[in-house]
Amino acid sequence: MAQQALTEAVYYILLSLFKPMHGYGIIQNVNELSNGRVKLAAGTLYGAINTLVEKGWIDQLPENPESRKKEYVITKAGKAVLEEEYSRLKELVDNGKTLMEGK
Repeated sequence: MAQQALTEAVYYILLSLFKPMHGYGIIQNVNELSNGRVKLAAGTLYGAINTLVEKGWIDQLPENPESRKKEYVITKAGKAVLEEEYSRLKELVDNGKTLMEGK
């Protein structure tokens, strides 16, 4: 069964976590990647993080005793979901291009 489409927020969170990152870093990175179009509030982010951890798409890294910040990273399963979504989005764009530009 095909994976349900990801929200933009989840798509950008997963993209952000190809390198370990803490919550505020994710918020900043999503804002930068989307050119300011996607703005994550802390509550939205941490709700999404909890869901993504439960699904096994991201992992929380062991806590650093010198920092209170929790860092997260994408898992192999998360990368597979992201690749599937990327393919789905690419197909949408390719079909639109074909029909709208006659190519």
